Parts: sequence; structure tokens; C-alpha cells
Amino acid sequence: MAKSSNFELLSYHKFRDTPKVQFFDITVPNSNARDLVFHDGPAISPHNTSEGAWQFYLHPRQEDNLLALSGGRTFYLVNFAWEQPFHIVRLEAGGEILRIPPGTFHRSVSDPNGSLVINQAVRHAEATVQSEFRVYNSAKIPKLRWVTSQAAPPPILHGFDRERQAA
Repeated sequence: MAKSSNFELLSYHKFRDTPKVQFFDITVPNSNARDLVFHDGPAISPHNTSEGAWQFYLHPRQEDNLLALSGGRTFYLVNFAWEQPFHIVRLEAGGEILRIPPGTFHRSVSDPNGSLVINQAVRHAEATVQSEFRVYNSAKIPKLRWVTSQAAPPPILHGFDRERQAA
């Protein structure tokens, strides 16, 4: 499958099913790093500024492949190269894998009881913690601040039930 510059929701398959036990292959091709990210309670990552401005991560040399193992988490994605730059994606435990391409601003908010997510990242050789985990303050990036504001066109929602999308 050719890589998309847009985010993707990837399925995985069950390869064995026994009484009360199921086995799933969640392999992400070319993944060379595993991060287990635990949110204790209703966490936001990265956190808002003290003034309340949203902050985002952006990985220039890393593709994220996120699977919720427990709880749920909502991801806010912004990429100015996309036709519609702002998307909100809901991940639930046992749901699809969210692939976030390099160069995408993203942040997440956990459910009230928290969440556990595995990231099967694809990191380029040049990637470092310093280069890949910078925090970007939307108040200091006018285009990012505007696209996430109420004055901008609304974000596209993915993974929410129909009642919530209509609200």
C-alpha cells in the first residue's frame, strides 16, 4: 500500500479465536519503535498553556501508528497540506490503528478514566527525542490558532457515533 500524506485508520485481523481468548496481529509494517503511552485520568497531551492555548506535537521524522489498548482517546490533527486541514479522530480500545504522517500537528485528550495507547512508530534514522517531541504553542502560530478556532470551518469528525456528530 502506498503511503498517504493524509492520516489513515488501519484495521488489523484476528488470527486465532479460542474460548474466552482472542489473538490479533497488530503488526505495523516498517515499525522500528514501540511507545506505550499511559494517561492517568482525563489527561491532555501536550497540556494547554497557562493561558489556555492548545499545544501540539509535530514529528518531522516519525510516523505514529496508535492503537488504544484500554479506555478511549480523542486526537486533534492539523496538517496544512490536507484539503481539509483539521480533523478530530476518536480511538476506542479494540478499534482501528490511527496512522499520523510526519509533519502533522497532533494532540490528544483521554477519557475521564484515562487510556493506554501503544504507538508502533516508524522513526527515520535522523529522529531524536529532541527533534521529534517538540511542543508547539498554537497561540504563537497564527495559522494553527485560526484553523482550530470557532471562526474557522469546523473540523471533520471520525470515529464518533452519529448522535455526537450531529451535535
